[in-house]
Amino acid sequence: MPTITMKKHFKTIQRLDVEYSPNVITQYVSERTGLKLVVVDQKGPKVYGYFALATEIHDDSGAPHTLEHLVFMGSKNYSFKGVLDKLATRAYSSTNAWTATDHTAYTLDSAGWEGFAQILPVYLEHILFPTLSDSGCYTEVHHIDGAGKDAGVVYSEMQGVQNTQSSLVDLKARRLIYPEGVGFRYETGGMMEQLRVLTAERIRAFHKEMYQPKNLCLVIIGEVDHDCLLEILDEFEGQILPDIPVIDEPFKRPWVTSKQTPPLTTTIETVEFPEEDETTGEVQIAFLGPPCNDTLLCDALSVLLVYLAGSSISILENTLVEKEQLASYVGSSTESRPNTLVWFVLGGVATGKLAAVEARFFEVLKDTASKPLDLEYMRDCVHRQMLQIEFYSESYGNYFSTAIINDFLFGDPNGLNLKDLSTLKEYSILESWSDEQWRDFLRTWISDAPHISILGTPSAKLSKRMKADEEARVAEQIKTLGEDGLKRLEQKLADAKAENDKEVPKSILEKYHIPGAESIHFIESITARSGSARKLGVLDNKIQKIIDLDKPDLPLFIHFEHVATNFIHLTVVLCTGSIPLQMKPLLTIYLANFFDTPITRDGQRIEFEKVVTELEKDTVSYTIDGGTRVGNPELIRIRFQVEPKKYERAIKWLQEMMIDSIFDITRLKSTVAKMIADIPDEKRSGNSMAFAIDNMIHFLPESSNRARNTLVKAIYLKRVKRLLDDEPETIISHLEEVRQCLCKFENFRVLVISNLEKLPHPVTSWAGFVEKLDTSKALNPLDSRILCIGPDGLKPGKQAFIVPMATIDSSFSLHTARGIDSHADPQLPAIMVAVAYLDAVEGPLWRAVRGTGLAYGTGFIREVGTGLIQFRVYRSPDAFKAFAASKAVIEDHISGKAEFEPSALEGAISTIIVSFADEQRTMNAAAQISFVNQVIKGVPSDYNAQILKKVRNVSNEEIKTVLKNLVLPVFMPGSSNFVVTCAPVLQETIKASFEAAGYSPQVKHLSDFQEDYGLKTKDGEEDTKEEEEEEFSEGGDADEGSEGDGGDSADQD
Repeated sequence: MPTITMKKHFKTIQRLDVEYSPNVITQYVSERTGLKLVVVDQKGPKVYGYFALATEIHDDSGAPHTLEHLVFMGSKNYSFKGVLDKLATRAYSSTNAWTATDHTAYTLDSAGWEGFAQILPVYLEHILFPTLSDSGCYTEVHHIDGAGKDAGVVYSEMQGVQNTQSSLVDLKARRLIYPEGVGFRYETGGMMEQLRVLTAERIRAFHKEMYQPKNLCLVIIGEVDHDCLLEILDEFEGQILPDIPVIDEPFKRPWVTSKQTPPLTTTIETVEFPEEDETTGEVQIAFLGPPCNDTLLCDALSVLLVYLAGSSISILENTLVEKEQLASYVGSSTESRPNTLVWFVLGGVATGKLAAVEARFFEVLKDTASKPLDLEYMRDCVHRQMLQIEFYSESYGNYFSTAIINDFLFGDPNGLNLKDLSTLKEYSILESWSDEQWRDFLRTWISDAPHISILGTPSAKLSKRMKADEEARVAEQIKTLGEDGLKRLEQKLADAKAENDKEVPKSILEKYHIPGAESIHFIESITARSGSARKLGVLDNKIQKIIDLDKPDLPLFIHFEHVATNFIHLTVVLCTGSIPLQMKPLLTIYLANFFDTPITRDGQRIEFEKVVTELEKDTVSYTIDGGTRVGNPELIRIRFQVEPKKYERAIKWLQEMMIDSIFDITRLKSTVAKMIADIPDEKRSGNSMAFAIDNMIHFLPESSNRARNTLVKAIYLKRVKRLLDDEPETIISHLEEVRQCLCKFENFRVLVISNLEKLPHPVTSWAGFVEKLDTSKALNPLDSRILCIGPDGLKPGKQAFIVPMATIDSSFSLHTARGIDSHADPQLPAIMVAVAYLDAVEGPLWRAVRGTGLAYGTGFIREVGTGLIQFRVYRSPDAFKAFAASKAVIEDHISGKAEFEPSALEGAISTIIVSFADEQRTMNAAAQISFVNQVIKGVPSDYNAQILKKVRNVSNEEIKTVLKNLVLPVFMPGSSNFVVTCAPVLQETIKASFEAAGYSPQVKHLSDFQEDYGLKTKDGEEDTKEEEEEEFSEGGDADEGSEGDGGDSADQD
């Protein structure tokens, strides 16, 4: 162990130089309080803090989760709701938190060390000494409003997830794995029935038990001033010593000293989840794996899971999905526990085959364990795992946080296990494992191990019964309370809100200065251009000189970004505008099939299994998707991450997959079958379906993003499936036409991110690729988002839809109006400030909506590319109430009834600065945003600096003007459209409310928005039996979905 040194009252346990990255990990512990501290030194503009407490509870009360929320309601010396977030926003910082089964973590993300250091002691006081007032518990956890409906921020959150497929299956599995008295058994988020009776006293008792410095670990990652940090913590500890337990007072360490999990007994059970579409369910299987502190065995497990279910050529995926088409995917994951929990999920399984597929899963495993493994591929998996760890440590700023938190929860307190994080030596051992060692490991922990299997089965009857039961419960609640009781509760809620919403004194906010922007160390990349990219301007820098020495006249558009990376990030962006309209939905099949298909090489057919095997050997990762991540979802993005020595090989792969690939009937049938099986699950997210419907009504069919929408796939793929059976040559010829339209020289824009000072032949390596292309035509302009907008997007105000979804218990809404469509629009700085001001944590909308329990969240989405501005309500017991409260906030600020808070406006500008830092949080991210700004958006490389200067000069009157002209129209019937997805029980109430507000909403089903793009089957039948059934089904869960389920949604500016 390194020599132990003293700094104040903190002891340095160890300092670890990470062998595979430039990071240094330093572990400290306080000798006065037992507080743990781990610092990961890392270059970049962001400083990440994770403040973790081991939280163990043996009930479903939700005390851990509710406490996580209440911490932000004020503290001993800062006894005002929202003061922490107001201070954080001004200091280029943001806060958040999560509650896991085994811990609660509070996060502090800052742009620059100065802001982080300023907020840290205030945040720690909130964690250790929160107010936990009765009024805070009442509004934040659960209450009954004046109409007799249950509400509260935590209650709304859990209402949205408790009865979803994933939650019901997961909870049943945990009940079977862990017996009474083992904390992993319980729902730490809180069950709704328990939240309705949870008291403030219970929450306070849990805080007293668990929230002690000796049970707290601070993980801080970034450019950290260690001396400054230790001084801050030393001073903070000196202030709290009288109010905390002494360090040698007995404390039972959660999880490690608790009752441990007994061996499993193999059990198979069925769990129903509410869903009107009963076609597909899922199988979830759990094993207890090796001890989480045995690094070698856990690394072996991660490699084995890749071998079994990591890609289309892995044993389980290849057999059950690709060949036998019994599931749409096989996924695997682990959870750190004293005994690692191992999960397999088989999704998109036909409901009638759930039991048979579960049995087949184990047949495949046992067969695999009974004969020699593919040891060469296993060693490829080991090597690729090592490369990916190297890559992730460079590419994700918070990479080390999870491992450090798990070490705090379960590891040796003296750092013995943490040492393993600094090396990859275990993988070197695994590379030498024999076939018998791997098969023994497989048999011990998976194929022959006791397990729990849950058959997740959809049930329309359960959906109807739950709706009826909830209606009856609320009706009985209203009857029991009576008119007087409801009035008393309404007044109680008003009093609680008044108590919570006391203004934060200006003196507190002004005591903390705003750090200078120079305290943020942005990552800079250097741009160079080759080929037609030079038309954007000839550059004069050291990297451009390197490029100019290497055949700069090669016509291909190549944009280079130089950063000190150990990898090459190669991206090809393709325009899609030339694809015929009726064939655009085939893009979704083309993308899904792109890497999982045979190719022709040197006149020989190479089967897809060999293709994928070689791809995995040659790359760190590879992907193809829509252009959302490069700022334009109409585009297609192909991406490779490789070692520098594989640069030319990556270019060759690009050629082989784009030009030399074979559209194979068997592979296409497998791809389409998987995609069809996934659709019911895709349609189970209320949030995602709101975006999908919005996409269908606002964009023209010509939009390739719209053509990839779930609501297009729902019909289109079934018809493709029939055509693949009846006339496969038709689909093959259409896909060939898609390829010919897409893979043309004039559609290509290439981005290469690398350490270009060390990369030989950055341009000439592309010569062989370019030889295959016709370079006679000029580069096509990028596909325009604005030209894809339909009449209802160009002039909103006529469309309003309410879509009931059987398996969501809450509601989501999306409201759309016209915004600005140019980065040069003089209103842009003002709208940026206005939206940042409104959306701020503890800002006007937060206080009006989340703070009153009307929704879990709200927010604006701006997209210059489309000229649309949108407002979303996320997971609300009544989306209209959240909408109406938000509208009132806007109107009050326009009229002057509500004044703009100077400190909050300063915070809004800080938030914009942070957003720029977020874009450049790592070397790769900084390089990519440079490409997006210059090539996709067409703005100068110093655009962020220019816009920031303008943002700082925005006046209050300019903000009022954009609120009136751009924001308020989002809430007005004549200028906005909206989509609401909701539980059926909420349908009529929400409809009546919007009608009273001047809208004319229509109640529709998901199937009403589906579109086939004119694709018909040979016999002329428009609907298969499955499609006819779908007319009467509209699945949904409230899992947090991505807007991308409506195709791709562009990143906001």
